Amino acid sequence: MPIATVNPANGETLRTFDALGEDEIERRIATAHSAYRAYRSTGFDERARLLRRAADLLDEDQGDIARVMTTEMGKPVKAARAEAAKCAKAMRWYADNAAELLADEHPSAADVRDSGASSAYIRYRPLGVVLAVMPWNFPLWQVVRFAAPALMAGNVGLLKHASNVPQTALYLGDLFHRAGFPAGCFQTLLVGSGAIEAILRDERIVAATLTGSEPAGRSVASIAGAEVKKTVLELGGSDPYLVLPSADIARAARTAVTARVQNNGQSCIAAKRFIVHTDVYEEFTERFTAGMRALTVGDPLQESTDVGPLSSEQGRADLEELVDDAVRRGARVLCGGARPENLGGGLDRGWFYAPTVLTGITPQMRLHHEETFGPVATLHRVAGLDEAVALANDTPFGLSSNVWTRDADEALRCVRDLEAGGVFFNGMTASHPALPFGGVKRSGYGRELAGHGIREFCNATTVWYGPESDQADRT
Repeated sequence: MPIATVNPANGETLRTFDALGEDEIERRIATAHSAYRAYRSTGFDERARLLRRAADLLDEDQGDIARVMTTEMGKPVKAARAEAAKCAKAMRWYADNAAELLADEHPSAADVRDSGASSAYIRYRPLGVVLAVMPWNFPLWQVVRFAAPALMAGNVGLLKHASNVPQTALYLGDLFHRAGFPAGCFQTLLVGSGAIEAILRDERIVAATLTGSEPAGRSVASIAGAEVKKTVLELGGSDPYLVLPSADIARAARTAVTARVQNNGQSCIAAKRFIVHTDVYEEFTERFTAGMRALTVGDPLQESTDVGPLSSEQGRADLEELVDDAVRRGARVLCGGARPENLGGGLDRGWFYAPTVLTGITPQMRLHHEETFGPVATLHRVAGLDEAVALANDTPFGLSSNVWTRDADEALRCVRDLEAGGVFFNGMTASHPALPFGGVKRSGYGRELAGHGIREFCNATTVWYGPESDQADRT
């Protein structure tokens, strides 16, 4: 895949970039390794000062970088601005909280004595150079939610971004440089996917984090496993959205539209399978379908646009195959199901797909088991909570889940039984710096964000002093 900015709204190639050669890759890895040896000794106050400066610069750049993201991967520009703002917020959150999150942990005095020590504690130390392999769908946020905690922990980062968002990737490297981080603390590598293995096998790379597809995650995990290196993987999702009889159906339906088409439907945590109790199925279906049908599809640079193009021609083709397979096997299209027509302004050359609602889904359809990465929703009627939970769990993925109920017992049952990294009640799944994010099953392992995320790439070091040690002032 070429490293290029191709506007998905009209198929126009705007800029192309040469991939880095082996000598330049080597230079940047060496620079990162050298930077880590010095940067790990900086204090939290200095790291926080630099990260807050990066947040300030990002706020200043918000309008410009939003347009770059939109022209590279197609998200509505208003959503791109919100993404930039969210990144700045996360930077400030880690600047404010990292010292406390990574503070030394002290066992009880009784446990210290029982271990035979005069003093003992746990200290979190950075690991080193971490490789981040990141996707195009949230081209700022996916990177910042790794970079902010990693840098605050004293690690340094090398970014291999998706090849269709090179300008966003370069912006990120420049942002941390302008903020004053020492040279080599965060660098962008414009390379193809074929270069990842050699980089990851380099002994100076100590760990990797990947957000992306299941095949990509398997590949990186296999390489890292062979080299005995830590990985964090955030992969696909086919999140269920349960609507039970006690729910506020009007609000559940309005939120469902946003939950499905956020980021043009190209989000791992977007709700994809809408599992609705039979008592409220008709009302929810009518409201939800009307909301999907009313969305404005068009130029993502226009403020009035709700749904822009898919990020690539191949992505649209993959989505069309899933929908066509379902229809051939008996699914019914309630709205959408095709490319929108007569968009005008050159947009007919873009990779648009109409917001779509399908019902009558069966296990024989690919849609039942595969992730739909685009504005396509599937509706499922169930007779009760047992059936709803069973259907929700009938997927190889387990990223997040949404449940609409005002029944406390139903809520507790869902917390206990839903196989997912998150359960969101009466609202849509969203990530926040204070809450851990990640999945189970084929959605990956490890966690990003919160204290869990910042500790993923730390060495939890046991420090133990024997009875005759002079440990004064050493902690």
